[in-house]
Amino acid sequence: MTRSTARGWTRAAALAVTAGITVVLTPGLAPAAPPATADQARQAVVDAGAQLREIDEQVHEAEATAEQQQAAAAAAGQAAAQAQVAVDALAPQLRAIAYAGYTGSTRTKIAAFLTSSSADDLIQQLSTLDRLAVHADGVVARVAVARDAATEAQAAAAAAAAAATAAAAELAERKEVLEDELAGFEADLARLTAADQVRVQNTLSGPVLNAANPAPAPTAAAGAAVQTALGQLGDRYVPGATGPDAFDCSGLTTYAYAAAGITLPRSSRAQSTIGVPVSRADLQPGDLVFFYTPISHVGLYIGNGQMVHASVPGRPVAVTSVDKGGYVKAVRVTA
Repeated sequence: MTRSTARGWTRAAALAVTAGITVVLTPGLAPAAPPATADQARQAVVDAGAQLREIDEQVHEAEATAEQQQAAAAAAGQAAAQAQVAVDALAPQLRAIAYAGYTGSTRTKIAAFLTSSSADDLIQQLSTLDRLAVHADGVVARVAVARDAATEAQAAAAAAAAAATAAAAELAERKEVLEDELAGFEADLARLTAADQVRVQNTLSGPVLNAANPAPAPTAAAGAAVQTALGQLGDRYVPGATGPDAFDCSGLTTYAYAAAGITLPRSSRAQSTIGVPVSRADLQPGDLVFFYTPISHVGLYIGNGQMVHASVPGRPVAVTSVDKGGYVKAVRVTA
């Protein structure tokens, strides 16, 4: 089933539930009947939200890959330029050797014999010629090595540039898919009743809670992160956003810890690989909590079984229970 077909079902079903009618698709357009009840319509939008969350995570990973490939391409290009500089630096010596004719040939040694004034002079000339020949051979050898290095560096630079181009194209494709899915999700959500919209958002995000008294943080950095995140309550959820007025899940945690002077990876999956693992029973304010398999969501624990997170379109940054569902693991960020 294609994304457009699935989204078409969701939209049709939501519209049908809202209008109080049943929609029947033409046989052959899809392998199964579309959702046609309120429960099915809500579940379809929940599923779309989960898919949106995963695609958002894929965009972050594609961004990281593109940045790495671009950095590698820049480094390879610089190495190729430096290798060419080494070749160019040897060019004057090579031209001088060619011009002087110091090749170590028999002809040059015969010329030395004919022009020498004495045996001592001949020995001196031959010794000089031998030294020049050794020097020339050394220069030629260095040129050969430098040229080989330049050729290899240029090939590596070309490969790195191609990889960077491919990564940029993959990122652009992922972003296009994300935009398409976001538009579909928002349209599907809007077709539900207000009560059903809240049900969907609560399923995806958890019911909104009051965080009037967050627990004391164990470190200054954790405290700064918690207070910064709580300062964003009410800000919009936007896929890919990193603040200051809109966020996605990892954008919020990245923003919060940046205020504490700590740089986090951009994606929730990457954030789950840093710090020190913490059990659910040992959570402290400032810990990062992760959800779903594979991991595609992150929140910031604030104590008392609560977290602050940016979770789903239509639901601003909010405080919910850390036990909202899908909990996988937690890590403690260390400076």
